[in-house]
Amino acid sequence: MNYQAIIDKYYPVDTPIYHLLMSHSRSVADKSLSIIRRHGFDVDTAFVEEAAMLHDIGIFLTNAPVIECFGSHQYIEHGYLGADIVRREGYPFHALVCERHTGTGLSTDEIVRRRLPLPHRDMRPISLEEQIICYADLFFSKTHLDVEKPIDIVRQRVAAFGDESLNTFERWVSIFE
Repeated sequence: MNYQAIIDKYYPVDTPIYHLLMSHSRSVADKSLSIIRRHGFDVDTAFVEEAAMLHDIGIFLTNAPVIECFGSHQYIEHGYLGADIVRREGYPFHALVCERHTGTGLSTDEIVRRRLPLPHRDMRPISLEEQIICYADLFFSKTHLDVEKPIDIVRQRVAAFGDESLNTFERWVSIFE
């Protein structure tokens, strides 16, 4: 798979949003690969890099002007919107990473309870590859590129979304750190 060709199809090169997407995604991919190397996980590293580079491909469809996104959808929708793009490109397993990477993942109950503008289906990462990418993504924002957040800051941010999110994060810390 050529993730760069897919990104180039949807993001004009030499634009602020292209730079933002590439920088953020590269940080997430690099941290994901570092976790794999450090722990010797038996996973498909090519898949992890590809999926990490594509995990936020749907952001251009959202309305988030602070990060140069001028679409019509709410930002929280970027995961499933990106998954739709990646599925159309022929990569259903990469699409699952797009769909399941928001926070520590979103359960159907949480989507319904919080009345989120998302399809009513479980969007929590399942495979080890999905979990690694989701975990790595928590450490990088799109407003402070190339700056990895300290684990205590990430923990505080995740805790704001409730016990289920915090418990998932703490489980990941015990596995990935």
